[in-house]
Amino acid sequence: MSNDRIIETLEEAGKPKISPALKLVLELGPLVVFFFANSRGEWLAGHFPALAELGGPIFIATGLFMAATAAALAVSWVLTRTLPMMPLVSGIVVFVFGALTLYLQNDTFIKMKPTIVNTLFGVILLGGLAFGKPLLGYVFNAAFKLTEEGWRKLTLRWGLFFLVLAVLNEVVWRQFSTDFWVAFKVWGTMPITILFTLAQMPLIMKYSVEQPEEGKAP
Repeated sequence: MSNDRIIETLEEAGKPKISPALKLVLELGPLVVFFFANSRGEWLAGHFPALAELGGPIFIATGLFMAATAAALAVSWVLTRTLPMMPLVSGIVVFVFGALTLYLQNDTFIKMKPTIVNTLFGVILLGGLAFGKPLLGYVFNAAFKLTEEGWRKLTLRWGLFFLVLAVLNEVVWRQFSTDFWVAFKVWGTMPITILFTLAQMPLIMKYSVEQPEEGKAP
């Protein structure tokens, strides 16, 4: 099983796929916009007076982040006629907390967005396990096949990982500067997530169920 196959498990199973390059752009694009707008906020405000009405760099970045997120979701819908669960939930939280950030001129809300999203996913996955439901198996069963034990272990790992990301975000935004938090959000969280995903390869390979067409017993 290739690395690309593991990364593709983040997509909803059975849905039309887009090219890996475009998928990466849709996932990373809004974050890159957020980072650029925060680092060049004063320049953007000087060249685009309308943006200056939003406030300082972090507020300009928040407004553009919301716009970029909406654009990414729109492109995904046009190309696949579906919105994957994780980007959709994350997008909704971006819009709600972004709007609060701009309206109240308080960047605490946008900084808490990753905490809320990751905690939500972590609680859902671990809560499902508590009721005997490895939810990743229901979502990604068409992408690849694992034994029941494999789905339980993978769901547990991802549930705990989401909670770790939530705690990590809280530590970073509370203990470091806004610029550091923005940089970490873009250049820290994503690489950590990719490395964690690839680190699940041994588990997925160990518990994979061979397909019937291969002529082998499951």
